[in-house]
Amino acid sequence: MNDNVFFFLKFKNDVRFFYDSLPLSQALKLMKKHGYSAVPVVSRSGVYLGSVSEGDFLWFLLEHGNDEKALENHTISELIREGFMPAAPNTISFEDLLAISLNQNYVPIVDDRNIFIGIVTRQAILNYFLESRRSLSLSPKMIELERYEKSLAAKSLHV
Repeated sequence: MNDNVFFFLKFKNDVRFFYDSLPLSQALKLMKKHGYSAVPVVSRSGVYLGSVSEGDFLWFLLEHGNDEKALENHTISELIREGFMPAAPNTISFEDLLAISLNQNYVPIVDDRNIFIGIVTRQAILNYFLESRRSLSLSPKMIELERYEKSLAAKSLHV
């Protein structure tokens, strides 16, 4: 089993994330365009601040209305909820990573300075298990070959 988080990591360069200063109007358009259910938020210096979800936008719109001009006066940082999708260190064990992924679509990964380096998706972990299972499964030809070898071994004992 691969215990290295980097094996599963989708690096920051390949991940859609928002800077904390992004106006809500733009963030909302990006969420809709790309169909994301949640997106990491980082500071300009790269520090992971949290993640925002579709629900966070919904609650904000219900409280403040959906006037586009008003949305331009608010930033994505206002939607961050404490404790929602906390980051995991890049030294996290596979077991802990798996446990966290059971409750969220992705796990944000940070270095020892809390700098966002990427995410591990639940899909990546599930694909790993699926591929591991496939590689452990014996094909019918392998089973047939194994039976043949056993029969040869049994015959050689009787000679």
